[in-house]
Amino acid sequence: MFDKKEIEQALQAAFKDGKVVVEGDDGVHFHATVTSESFRGKTRIQQHQMVYRVLGEKVGNEIHALGLTTKTPETHHDN
Repeated sequence: MFDKKEIEQALQAAFKDGKVVVEGDDGVHFHATVTSESFRGKTRIQQHQMVYRVLGEKVGNEIHALGLTTKTPETHHDN
């Protein structure tokens, strides 16, 4: 089992300029929304790869499933 706060802390440490919100209370299925200036000029795939690099091998193991939304600050209010 994994705690959403652990995911949130790891992502916030990596994306210091951003906002991170992680949802999920069952310990294995989560959804993270990461808003960061670091994503500017990157494709959605590149943005997601940046997030997955932070979490490493935990995704697919301790974190069974991770839904992901990535945004730049100006698109934060979209969707």
